Amino acid sequence: MAEAVPVRCPACLRENGYAAPVFPCACGSPVTPPLDLAAPPLPLTHRTWSESWVAVRCAACGRVSEWPHPELGCASCGTVVQIAVHPVDPEPGCGVRGGLPPHPGVRGRPGAADPRPPGTRNPGGAAGADALDGRPGADSAAGSDGADGAAGPALVQPSAPPVPRPPFRPVTIRTARDAVATAALYLRWLGFQDVRQPDARPIPSAAVDLRAPGLVAQVDPTTAPAGLRAVECVWLNGLTASATSVYFALAGYTQEARSRADDLGIPLFVMDLTGMPQPVNDPADALMGTGA
Repeated sequence: MAEAVPVRCPACLRENGYAAPVFPCACGSPVTPPLDLAAPPLPLTHRTWSESWVAVRCAACGRVSEWPHPELGCASCGTVVQIAVHPVDPEPGCGVRGGLPPHPGVRGRPGAADPRPPGTRNPGGAAGADALDGRPGADSAAGSDGADGAAGPALVQPSAPPVPRPPFRPVTIRTARDAVATAALYLRWLGFQDVRQPDARPIPSAAVDLRAPGLVAQVDPTTAPAGLRAVECVWLNGLTASATSVYFALAGYTQEARSRADDLGIPLFVMDLTGMPQPVNDPADALMGTGA
């Protein structure tokens, strides 16, 4: 844990000790938000989802990720304040190395999403699609470069085919417990080992967590579509555990949730009453094609 620093409450002027939290970067290094103690802490009177996050760069790998904004509750008067954080300095290539997903409602550049219809999505991703979709111009252009003796771009080799799996045997869903059991069976079919419900409590009507080594999954057996906050919460849980985040829902997803899942790379599956999960976005297609 980082060393505690004094933070003065703006309401009662009492000094409180505060130690910045330490978060795990995807590379395994600890990340601590760089506190700006020269800026006065601001009372938190109205909490919004977007303002609850702050961008922090990992000193080891340069990755920029979002983490909860540092907050402190005064031990004397109970006022909650947000502590200022130094902004992330721009670094050449930081967008390539990864990492800061946009806030809800802030999407990528127009046209950055895959324009192909869902039926033609390639589970291998955009790079594999250009190499495998069989466009007639690709091979002919490479061949003409070779004939002229010029050093053309290297051909993208197709990735190794995934290990074949037997057909998935669905289980009819009649109750919320059936939905959770079906999701666990499907995750094991994908290759995740030791899938279990961590708290082993009776399954409620709300969403249920499933965990496995390298996996954090959420199963929503309710009749309401999964929303934006649910998708972001499972992403944060997976990020904290350095694990893959997956979401299963019986009633599908809101449009905001699907857009955010695409931004964050979270596989979304929908289950019908026959018990057969179906992918609803490109990350789910990729996971189903390659497995764990």
